[in-house]
Amino acid sequence: MLTAALLAVPGITALSSAARAADADLAKNGGFESGLDNWSCSASSGTTVKSPVHGGSSALQATPAGNDYAQCAQTVTVKPNSQYSLGGYVRGSYVYLGASGTGTTDVSTWTQSAPDWQRLTTSFTTGASTTKVTIYTHGWYATGAYYADDISLTGPAVDPGQPPTTPTGLAVGTITSSSVALSWSAVTGATSYAIYRDGVKVQTASGTSATVSGLTAATAYSFQVTAVNDAGESAKSAAVTATTSTGSGPSTGLPTHALVGYLHASFANGSGYTRLADVPDSWDVIDLAFGEPTSATSGDIRFNRCPVSECANVESDADFKAAIKAKQAAGKKVLISIGGANGQVQLTTTAARDTFVSSVSNIIDTYGLDGLDIDFEGHSLSLDASDTNFKSPTTPVVVNLIAALKTLKAKYGSKFVLSMAPETFFVQMGYQFYGTGKFGGQDPRCGAYLPVIYALRDDLTLLHVQDYNSGPIMGLDNQYHTMGGADFHIAMTDMLLTGFPVAGDTTNVFPALRPDQIAIGMPASVNAGNGYVAPAEVTKTLDCLTKKVSCGSYTTHGTWPTLRGLMTWSINWDRYSNWEFQKTFDGYFG
Repeated sequence: MLTAALLAVPGITALSSAARAADADLAKNGGFESGLDNWSCSASSGTTVKSPVHGGSSALQATPAGNDYAQCAQTVTVKPNSQYSLGGYVRGSYVYLGASGTGTTDVSTWTQSAPDWQRLTTSFTTGASTTKVTIYTHGWYATGAYYADDISLTGPAVDPGQPPTTPTGLAVGTITSSSVALSWSAVTGATSYAIYRDGVKVQTASGTSATVSGLTAATAYSFQVTAVNDAGESAKSAAVTATTSTGSGPSTGLPTHALVGYLHASFANGSGYTRLADVPDSWDVIDLAFGEPTSATSGDIRFNRCPVSECANVESDADFKAAIKAKQAAGKKVLISIGGANGQVQLTTTAARDTFVSSVSNIIDTYGLDGLDIDFEGHSLSLDASDTNFKSPTTPVVVNLIAALKTLKAKYGSKFVLSMAPETFFVQMGYQFYGTGKFGGQDPRCGAYLPVIYALRDDLTLLHVQDYNSGPIMGLDNQYHTMGGADFHIAMTDMLLTGFPVAGDTTNVFPALRPDQIAIGMPASVNAGNGYVAPAEVTKTLDCLTKKVSCGSYTTHGTWPTLRGLMTWSINWDRYSNWEFQKTFDGYFG
């Protein structure tokens, strides 16, 4: 018996060694050397970085945002009734590594603090009918970025079979100035598809269609698609070509590149009063600041010109109207800007909506203006707790404003110039937060301009977000960007021209606007507002966005030579600073 037992031991050892020899690492691209291939990250929160890394040349960086804790996952084919070991290296605070769908007990492990690379490991046994498990890593709410690298899932391998056949039927659908829609025939056995632009893989799709965005206007592109399954990737399909449109929206008479400025018409401050006739010809759009309501909820907008007691050199009404006509004869656009820091406008009722339309119309007709600028700040726009979809808003102040602007646009026709000047908090901050959020407690004003911009996107002439007086804002690289340099303007503008998921929901994307609709809002001088940038930084911003040079550390998602231009607060402050902002614009665009 002892001899038999001793003979049995080598046999057991041999079987155990054979089992280990059959094990394999089933995690694909666990070192993130191929970007995010095979990984799906929630809320566009994941990216790959070159530093810090544990092994190889890349690692995962993912940043929790809002109600999303930045999970990145992949689904792996496994054998039933089998033992698997999951491991990986992480760093950051509150990093999790786990597996779900095991068919037995799902597992996870985590660390509260990993200032340097730390290995996490766990294991599980698959259920009797389990053939797929999902492995993942994630952080925790509002705890900052985390990193992961060299993730492995070791256990019995499954014969993956053959890669899928090459897709056929690739066709081009809707084309815009910045996007191309593609579709193709389904491939049996494919679990996903990879889309290539000019030979470079740019995105993946689970179905048989996709829209490639972030493209340059009036540019030809070549596209191919491959089919993917557990065994690998097929050969590339036959190529199709598409040329994006020129990007020109409705004709409004604006030059290709326009300089936009606000003129203090109803008040004076340290910059002094500037007569409209004295505004140089470089200014293509002049926003008269401001029309204000008789009360926050009345909708009754009045434009009161600066009194002589405050503005000693103010022109007469007759001279003011004559100056408007002279500017228009020279091809300039003169608008009434509604709101400003002191003009809270809340259209809480349909009566206020109708009063807004009639009172604004009266101002436009009285002075013969070209259009309207919406500069709602403060508490003018705020979302109800139940209003969670920017594409179908329900909050009265939002719904009524949209209806009022559509009415005004319809009344004055296609040449009516409609512009908006929201703060970053109301637009780009919507990438992280929208309204009160899923769990409440957030500022209900966050992202509140998004439904207005979205509803008016085909009527909107210009959007010039105020890239000043702003806190740090997270860009599409999931890094926070701060005022004071070209980086902030580049990141904020790239978001508008690329589009972004709202509140981290990748199924609810705020679509890109046309480059001819975008002007970048900057303060004219250090006196005009926080966030002033020197002329060299203005030039860097324009170089990056229109030529994709001088971009610094931020990588844009496209190049937009037809970007409309620049906006500044204000013409008065620029005059006070010897026209520095105007000279920078003229020097760049001619």
